[in-house]
Amino acid sequence: MKFPSPVALTWIADLIGAELQGDTTASASGINEIHKVESGDLVFVDHPKYYEKCLQSAATFIIINQAVECPSGKALLIVDQPFEAYLKIVRHFRPFLPAAHMISESAVIGEGTYIAPGVYIGHQVVIGRDCYIAPGAVILDHCVLEDRVVIQSGTVIGSDAFYYNTKKDREVWYRRMESCGRVLIESDVEIGASCTIDRGVTHDTRIGRGTKMDNMVHIGHDTVIGRNCLLAAQVGVAGAVVIEDGVTLWGQVGVSKTLTIGKNAVVLAQTGVPSSLKGDRMYFGTPAEDASIKRRELVWVKRIPEMWEKLKKLGV
Repeated sequence: MKFPSPVALTWIADLIGAELQGDTTASASGINEIHKVESGDLVFVDHPKYYEKCLQSAATFIIINQAVECPSGKALLIVDQPFEAYLKIVRHFRPFLPAAHMISESAVIGEGTYIAPGVYIGHQVVIGRDCYIAPGAVILDHCVLEDRVVIQSGTVIGSDAFYYNTKKDREVWYRRMESCGRVLIESDVEIGASCTIDRGVTHDTRIGRGTKMDNMVHIGHDTVIGRNCLLAAQVGVAGAVVIEDGVTLWGQVGVSKTLTIGKNAVVLAQTGVPSSLKGDRMYFGTPAEDASIKRRELVWVKRIPEMWEKLKKLGV
């Protein structure tokens, strides 16, 4: 999430009750989680296992629960509970605003766009020209739809990320990281019925121009889908995935988190994708393999009973 304008680090330290270390005269441009940080961002870390990753990331400012050596050009904000500090910053810049109308008065809707009865459109939503939003669709706060986007009935755009801060030494192990990112849907995208597209935790979930989705597709937080992709029914994509241009995912494909599927790859139905795949190839099976190799394996598997009977006759 980018702040409306750069915010003085001293002001943020006062807000969260932090001790400052390092370059205390700087200003922060936004707050991000570790997978999406950019220069000028704040990030938080509350476990020594991840200290080095955060300190060496692109983030300029680190909210941390222990004084450590501060890298040159960066600053530390030291607090007892970094996660609580994160929540306080998010709630300040993205406070909860209850809905007073089915279509928020702050929403911007382009010329020629049709909004059916029963559609909910949240605060600060931007919708472009000549879009079609079917009955019962939900577009939550701060999401952006460009031109000629189609959203079918029952689809939810911008629900909170399935993303939790985990501590097993407290009564409630999993505490939700409040999402302050967006969903950005580029022009000429079509999304089927009863799909769910989660907003980024702190950045954007993005659907590239010309991509088409069937019914009951789920896209996790911070995932970036390229242009002209096809996703068939019941595809599930976890968080922070990169799907490059021209990829096809057929029905019931499951994609694990933080991986990349290369340009023009085709993943056949019911395939499980646990790790990154190269582009311009066809994949099948769980775990996903080159489809031609997998098909040959299946032929040999079917021949096992026949081969077993032959071996028994030979007394082997």
